[in-house]
Amino acid sequence: PYFRLTRDVAPRLGWRKPALIHSKFFPALQGAKTKMSASDQNTSIYLTDTADQIRTKVNKYAFSGGGETLEEHRKNGANLEVDIPYQWLRFFLDDDAKIEQVATEYGAGRMMTGEVKGMLSDVLTEIVHDFQAKRAQITDEVVAEFMKVRPLHFD
Repeated sequence: PYFRLTRDVAPRLGWRKPALIHSKFFPALQGAKTKMSASDQNTSIYLTDTADQIRTKVNKYAFSGGGETLEEHRKNGANLEVDIPYQWLRFFLDDDAKIEQVATEYGAGRMMTGEVKGMLSDVLTEIVHDFQAKRAQITDEVVAEFMKVRPLHFD
């Protein structure tokens, strides 16, 4: 509310309207209370990771909001606020209907943690594989052309 108020009042005071970019911190695989670290390779997924490394990291290290036991999970469902695979799917999966389905089913305990982690592994593997394929096409000539000094035109 304060930001909206500031944007309304600033022009009346002769000032420019402020701009705001809303962003959220991206949680580490081990949970929101930890951080991604270059010294610990298991806190994040790297663009150089193989499909097997991605699957292993997600299955082994991604913090789950699911129940401690199968019965508890089926009864109470997953805590989507702390479940890292679900949080990452919300960021990486483009299909809003699929995300809503996962939230409904997983939150109700009808979908298991392994299914959500498998889905995340597949999504991340596709993204990383596509990046690696595009990166392999970059040559020294492409980099030189990109870095070439060019005149700037401000019209």
